[in-house]
Amino acid sequence: MQQTFMKEKPVLPLLMSMSLPMVVSMLVNSLYNIVDSFFVAQISEDAMTALSLVYPVQNFINAASIGFGVGINAVIAYYLGAGNARLANTAATRGMLFSALHGVAATVLGIAAMPSFLRLFTADETVIDLGVRYARIAFAFSVIIMLGLAFEKIFQAVGSMKTTMVSLLCGCIANIVLDPVLIFGLGPFPAMGIEGAALATGIGQTITLAIYLAVYRLRPIRVRIGRQYLAAARRLDGRLYAIGVPAVLNLALPSLLISALNAILAAYSQIYVVVLGVYYKLQTFLYLPASGVVQGMRPLIGYNFGAGERKRVSRIYLTALAMCGIVMAVGTGICLTVPGPLIALFTENPETVAAGTAALRIISAGFVVSAVSVVSSGALEGLGKGVPSLVISLCRYTVIIIPAAWLLSRFWGADGVWHAFWITEAVTAVIACLVYRRSIAEKRTET
Repeated sequence: MQQTFMKEKPVLPLLMSMSLPMVVSMLVNSLYNIVDSFFVAQISEDAMTALSLVYPVQNFINAASIGFGVGINAVIAYYLGAGNARLANTAATRGMLFSALHGVAATVLGIAAMPSFLRLFTADETVIDLGVRYARIAFAFSVIIMLGLAFEKIFQAVGSMKTTMVSLLCGCIANIVLDPVLIFGLGPFPAMGIEGAALATGIGQTITLAIYLAVYRLRPIRVRIGRQYLAAARRLDGRLYAIGVPAVLNLALPSLLISALNAILAAYSQIYVVVLGVYYKLQTFLYLPASGVVQGMRPLIGYNFGAGERKRVSRIYLTALAMCGIVMAVGTGICLTVPGPLIALFTENPETVAAGTAALRIISAGFVVSAVSVVSSGALEGLGKGVPSLVISLCRYTVIIIPAAWLLSRFWGADGVWHAFWITEAVTAVIACLVYRRSIAEKRTET
């Protein structure tokens, strides 16, 4: 299979062809997250609170899967661009091995730590019980999650975005269909409540992995996975982790942020904890399309950099930035126009709807400018510059926003936390521009 299209096709059509399948996948995945929360909210507000509190740990496991997958993706794309097929195959094979080991660790640690984790944020035994019941089933699928996302990044690295789209779509659609069936016990199935939501998610993820395996067997891609590529390769392993670990931290930082903000907001009312959980479900619907653009951009940047196409790398970055800016502008308009109905999808409590409406209108002020940080961070990962990418995410998710949220909440209560979001996005965008330019200059010097 030839991949010269990655450095020959005009940038905008190329990026569109690479990104649109991922945008579709991410939108459907966002819909799944919203539908999942919608059905859980029908159980009770306690169930929705439990889901919100479990979400940071669940997000961390997903972050570990996707982040290490970013390392696999970047290394494979680079070696394919440089014309070294054997090292690309070695990166794919050893990446899959490490992903499976990561999944085992996530299952054991996630289930064991959940009761203590939940008690950090609530003393309500009903919420704790619901959270533990959900987590035990959801985290049991961690190995499948890790392997599925590793395959996703391998297929993306060779430009096979349609396979990724179909796999994700099938998994998400199965999840959406199974949610009400397993939660409420439709037809011959028993009502499982919150455990049904977790099981539906796990089955969807299993279907996604099964499709990747079937396609890999029936329609071979340029990168191969095999025992002959399992031999220890310390330098390559180091490169996988040098990109993957910062990427994991990039994606895990929102979990730390949500936990910190939950602690601040819980001092005012449990309503604000629910609002934050709902916001992150809605935010997923907005940011995942932008993530789809970044996922389409990342292998293109890695491949073209490996092939020595420096000017083309710059054009890909600027085109992705424009595309993400448009996505964020649309999201801002929606949040300003119909915030109430969006919040009401997850709760019937009028106080929660009112608080959520105010929060969405304030937070959305930072959406458009956040495109700079999102695209710069993704481009740096594609270039193999994991640490500079992490610097941007640290500013966005911890260094600036947590102190700002705590300080502003002293003056404006919960509203101060919401204002910290857009302030952080504006400051981080400036930092992201500086970090990206400096990293590009250093990368050129290195080569």
